[in-house]
Amino acid sequence: MVNSEEQKLNLIFSALSDPTRRAMLRRLGDGEMSVAALSEPFDISKPAVTKHVKVLENAGLLRRTVNGRIHHCRIQVSPLKTASEWMRFYENFWNKKFDALDKYLTDTTGKGKNT
Repeated sequence: MVNSEEQKLNLIFSALSDPTRRAMLRRLGDGEMSVAALSEPFDISKPAVTKHVKVLENAGLLRRTVNGRIHHCRIQVSPLKTASEWMRFYENFWNKKFDALDKYLTDTTGKGKNT
């Protein structure tokens, strides 16, 4: 059974798996903008833009507000921190494994990573 934290990570990484959505988040890093402004550099249909925005919104990666007929988007960093923490855990795990391998190679052959 998938717990809610795993579900959140699944949504985040699924949303980040698409290059258009990553580019949209990159643009939002400069500040809030309308969906129309957000979509300008992309050669995709309005329904496709809406779909990408909804995927990012469902993953918690952006917040959309409506002012009249204008939809504004703002990046949300909390889910990015969650994903970063998850990756940091595995980075630390593998760094320890590589350090142990280096120690083993140094002890058995006298040649480690610094040799």
